[in-house]
Amino acid sequence: MTCSDSSMNSESQLVDELDSFDAGKRERALRALAARGGHDRHVERLDVGMHFHTFHSYNSSGYSPSRLAWEARKAGLHAAAICDFDVLDGLEEFLGACRLLRLRGACHVETRAFLRDFADVDITSPGEPGVTYIMGAGFPSVPDPSTDAGRGLAAMGAAARKRNVDLVARINACLPEIALDYEKDVVPLTPGGNATERHIVRAYLEKAAVHFRHADRTASFWSGVLKIHLDEAAVLMADVPAMEEKVRARLAKKGGLGYEAPTSSTFPPAEEFTSWVRACGAIPMVTWLDGTSPGESDARRLMDVMRSVGAATLNIIPDRNWNIRDPAQRKVKTAKLREIVALCEEINMPINIGVEMNKQGLPFADDLGGPELKEYAEIFRRGALIMVGQTLLARYAGFSYLGDRALEEFPETGARNRFFEAVGRLPPLDEAAEARLRDAGKEGAFSMLHDRATKGIAGVSK
Repeated sequence: MTCSDSSMNSESQLVDELDSFDAGKRERALRALAARGGHDRHVERLDVGMHFHTFHSYNSSGYSPSRLAWEARKAGLHAAAICDFDVLDGLEEFLGACRLLRLRGACHVETRAFLRDFADVDITSPGEPGVTYIMGAGFPSVPDPSTDAGRGLAAMGAAARKRNVDLVARINACLPEIALDYEKDVVPLTPGGNATERHIVRAYLEKAAVHFRHADRTASFWSGVLKIHLDEAAVLMADVPAMEEKVRARLAKKGGLGYEAPTSSTFPPAEEFTSWVRACGAIPMVTWLDGTSPGESDARRLMDVMRSVGAATLNIIPDRNWNIRDPAQRKVKTAKLREIVALCEEINMPINIGVEMNKQGLPFADDLGGPELKEYAEIFRRGALIMVGQTLLARYAGFSYLGDRALEEFPETGARNRFFEAVGRLPPLDEAAEARLRDAGKEGAFSMLHDRATKGIAGVSK
């Protein structure tokens, strides 16, 4: 055995290796960490984090699926889920890490789609009328590339790549001093090549720093691009999250150098995406920004339209609605949060929450015991457990939340929610339990999960 073996490394070294782009190194590091048992010393809280981006799309700390599972387990989260843009590259790694660490887990995907009923107003993508962020939740597996679902996943990734390449070309034409080579400067920033706007922004910031060499010259450049005073640019450069947001707005968002107004053909129709999600055995999910855009102002209409195109769950980033300095804005947005949660309760729509980790300065997870969110704590935990139950039932029993069999056995949404929540509430799956489920086959796995979950639960029957 040499000093380079994982078993000989310090915990901090092993944790750093969890973010390696080498999948084998990540797995060895995680198993070495798990063998030490440090994660088992952390008491489980009832907080949940069901929307973590990984380095397969954009994580501001560069966290891999394994690293997120490790951090979630150490933080004592009751459940956790990853959610990457346009890919499911982290699914098997994350769920495997959850089994190794005994953490309830799920895997989601996020993209943008076009909603015809709101074609003339902003919804969740500011400055892009008709465009909405949208998700699929609780994917049981990565679809086979030879299937329609697999081809749909590949097409989604290809479309995202084309939008990125075109965006970079437009920005390069305006900023030739720091023009990027997409393949050389952007693609290597993520292990699978699935870059996002945030990777593009980071690449331009890095290219400017290298090209201009000195901080004063770099600040002078950005002051011109951002149309701000030189002193303001120098201060802004020291605040990385604020700088990235400012540059992103100037380069990629409405009115920016590389912005191009989307059309109905830029993004897939929302109903096309929700159909693909269902074909994968997952749950189509609405995303909600903060309730203040024209498209979100009438929450009931938005939810009616989204349900009509196939969505059955809702994602919220609660931090956007209460962690606000301006008291007036905070009052408006906390009221909007209360409104949307009440509506979801009325229509029995599960809610998924998280912090994304797509920019620095965000908390790792929402504090459901804090004064701002404690009134929603049970609702948010219930939603998380439904996502976990969906993952287990769809993955091992072929019994998905919106599948024909689930709709037949649980036609009433409330009863279906209680059943999937009960399955999600079971002790976290470990590697031995997974082997038993797989060995039992789909029917056997369903019986095992059903029988363990439904004892004493009113309103649930097989």
